[in-house]
Amino acid sequence: MNVLNEARRVIQVEADALSAMASRIDASFEAALDLILASSGRVIVSGMGKSGLIGQKIASTMASTGTPAFFLHPAEGIHGDLGMIMTGDVVIAISNSGETEEILRILPSIKRLGAHLVAMSGNSLSNLARSSDVFLDVSVKEEACPLGLAPTASTTATLAMGDALAVALLVKRGFRAEDFAIFHPGGSLGRKLLLRVEDLMHSGESIPLVLEDTTMKDTLFVITAKGLGVAGVCDSAGALQGVITDGDLRRSLEKGYDILNQRADEIMKRGPLRIKRSELAAAALQVMEHRSITSLFVFDDDQSVTPCGIVHLHDILKAGIA
Repeated sequence: MNVLNEARRVIQVEADALSAMASRIDASFEAALDLILASSGRVIVSGMGKSGLIGQKIASTMASTGTPAFFLHPAEGIHGDLGMIMTGDVVIAISNSGETEEILRILPSIKRLGAHLVAMSGNSLSNLARSSDVFLDVSVKEEACPLGLAPTASTTATLAMGDALAVALLVKRGFRAEDFAIFHPGGSLGRKLLLRVEDLMHSGESIPLVLEDTTMKDTLFVITAKGLGVAGVCDSAGALQGVITDGDLRRSLEKGYDILNQRADEIMKRGPLRIKRSELAAAALQVMEHRSITSLFVFDDDQSVTPCGIVHLHDILKAGIA
């Protein structure tokens, strides 16, 4: 029970630190935001030790939400990597004490290179704070560590401040889910927001189509040959009038084999569902799941009557959209 109480105490200390910091969000935060938005360059985040690890996450979050950013290790910076910084960049330097030696040693070069400096520190009187263009206060009343030594509440506060900056920049830039997907093409979200029906549909000779007067026997051959479990029924002008699924065929055959001599338009289901080629594949999946079907005929636009393709449930799932 003592261990559980200690765990709860840690979380409460860090929650209190975040609440206190939220009340300190003021004009300095807006100044940092404006500085980054007005910048012609990138955001470079730098920090040592635990602050460096937090800095890497901040840079990564910004980069994936529309703000070009990367992490610069200050120790590497003083040995040549400061060449990554250009005029017009904004450097976010992180140091809880504001007196981290490696950070202080790169400050003169940052100024000479013509970059702006945003300091994230828990010490407003530190050399880092005094050297900055904008100071963001990430101080905490106490660390969650019972020894008061290991960075805990302070790193949580710094991470939250970085997230606040990244999200505020996202909102200011009008960053959309589609933009986020561009930076995450390999993830499931990227696939959901980037893949469109036309990227997955079967087209040309692969579309299973028959005419209204086609016999059900020949329709069965088309369904089997195309391998999509369905055939579209078109009139003489090529306009889609209905669909026949392999399930429809099986149920019809239960009534007798005479069904094979009937015309396709006598068996088909009229008013088939349709989707535009420009729609997201995720939207097609939603329609299929809602209507309990496995395929949709695809059209160029709302006015088109002749299908340009067909998209199947298996193709969507295979693409990783679920």
